[in-house]
Amino acid sequence: QVNMVESGGGSAQSGGSLRLSCVASGYRYSRYCMAWFRQAPGKEREGVASLDSDGSTAYAPSVKGRFTISRDNAKNTLYLQMNNLQPEDTAMYYCTDCAWYSDGYYPDYNFKGQGTQVTVVS
Repeated sequence: QVNMVESGGGSAQSGGSLRLSCVASGYRYSRYCMAWFRQAPGKEREGVASLDSDGSTAYAPSVKGRFTISRDNAKNTLYLQMNNLQPEDTAMYYCTDCAWYSDGYYPDYNFKGQGTQVTVVS
């Protein structure tokens, strides 16, 4: 059984930073593509960043250059470093699995945790 726990969210000022973490049990990050996605109230869920088992990364255009996805295999933890946060980054953030499709990496949404809320105020 896969269990994921996201943490690290909170409130930040515009231009500020937060680092999200996602710890998994029953699932070895190092073997699979992992991703962060977010969902704001009334909006579609949006893939934010992906990290494949070979180290390849991909980012949504809206966060490229500001967010960095990484993992610590020894701790089986996935991270999302978010810098220069903007109010439009406000959402619930989740980690999930992902896969490569013909035109890029996309979340597969086969599992997720309870999420962690990020709120950015201007």
